[in-house]
Amino acid sequence: MIINVTENRFKKYTLPENMAKLVLYDSVSHMWAHSVSEYADLTAIDDDREYTYAELDKDAAALRGVLADKGIARGDNVGIYIPNSYGFVKAYIAVQTMGCVAVLLPAHLDDKSVYGCSLKYNLKAVIYGDAFEEKVTFTSENNPSVKLIKASAVSETVTEICYSAPTDDSTVIFTGGTTGKNKGALLSHKAVMRGVLNGCYGYEDVFCQKYLLVLPLTHVFGLIRNLMTPLYCGCTIHICRNPKDMFREMTAFNPNVLVLVPALAEMILNISKQFGKPMYGNALKYIICGASAVPPYLLAEYAKIGVTMFPGYGLTESANLVSGNPETVTKPDSVGIPYPGQQLQIVDGELWLKGDNMMTRYYGEDEENAKAYNDGWFMTGDLVRIDEDGFLYITGRKKDVIVLSTGENISPEEVENAFCKLDILTDAMVYQDSINGREILTLEVFPRAGELSSVKPEDREEYIRKQLGEINQTLPMFMRVSKFVIRDTD
Repeated sequence: MIINVTENRFKKYTLPENMAKLVLYDSVSHMWAHSVSEYADLTAIDDDREYTYAELDKDAAALRGVLADKGIARGDNVGIYIPNSYGFVKAYIAVQTMGCVAVLLPAHLDDKSVYGCSLKYNLKAVIYGDAFEEKVTFTSENNPSVKLIKASAVSETVTEICYSAPTDDSTVIFTGGTTGKNKGALLSHKAVMRGVLNGCYGYEDVFCQKYLLVLPLTHVFGLIRNLMTPLYCGCTIHICRNPKDMFREMTAFNPNVLVLVPALAEMILNISKQFGKPMYGNALKYIICGASAVPPYLLAEYAKIGVTMFPGYGLTESANLVSGNPETVTKPDSVGIPYPGQQLQIVDGELWLKGDNMMTRYYGEDEENAKAYNDGWFMTGDLVRIDEDGFLYITGRKKDVIVLSTGENISPEEVENAFCKLDILTDAMVYQDSINGREILTLEVFPRAGELSSVKPEDREEYIRKQLGEINQTLPMFMRVSKFVIRDTD
């Protein structure tokens, strides 16, 4: 059965006046022109200082002039090799509004890798951060056709904004995809804008919020949900350049929204408990959480302090967002309702996708593209189920399935998730093992220390094993664990 998705499912979770303002723009340029017109005098980026939408637009135009001076034209591929900063934001807006393709180069790449990317992705230019000047020297010496441009460069050349078509190439983002091999997912403007718009659904206070940005902007979650969706909505984004400064900057900036991975959300919660004060500031309303499974424990703990967490599921290949969960109280194990603009079908338990949000292809990877698609459907490799209310659940990865000698197929994640419902566990890992030649399942767990503080240290192992045993008895016989290992390290 093919499932078609529209925005109607999200109307009940979004204020009517906000829903009416949510428009799918043809391109990043169309979106950006609207944001500048609507929010010109509001602060867009808070980095070394505050920059309004109008200032960011002016600075991006000056950088477009530099690109034009270097002979860069519409459709050219331009690498962005800049750490999280105002410079990255300015460069991305400049490249997009010039009609070029932004190839996002992670800050951890070394000089040889940058050179390799310049060849593989046919880069005509690389805009780099001042601190990366030495790292781009190798590219300059070995591929001199690539124009190297400092992020701080400006030009008097006036270049008008270029309005790309929805199907034009927009952005290349690195991903491991379904096979784990590093690839570049090529997203069209239509895909980027669908991902940006979908980030607006499912919660009431969409416009003019305050975001803290700590995720890397070269990752799809950081770029789409922590940068472009806020810019679409007239929000202010404070860029935390150094994670070590995160708590100090959070309490000073007082964000309304955080976009986090679960491990970071748990760290913030634990440190807040440790110090007896909210280390996330005093204005936080929402945490958008993804990139890995979000434990129900976190949803419940943040709800106690008046913060709503929204778990979700996405892929680089889907411009980040596939689904989001606005019903975390009644459906805490779900990754939510599929977002609009998509078609879904489940084939032998695996989720297949089509839609406006899907990538055009893996760049320069013909063999990988052939493996990733079936009759135009992108095969995610994720095993899922959908309940009677249309909520999506991830049950595992197709390639990780354990096949027992009995012929039974077991998804490790499905077993792990069953145990991770226990508040006393931070994480769990199940794998195939053997005892005296007999095939068994072993589960290793890492306890959550704070939830065991009321249990005497000498009684904790017995306490943990008792709770694990109770969960184990609820599983089908073929999925039950025979051996428990309690770890003292993550």
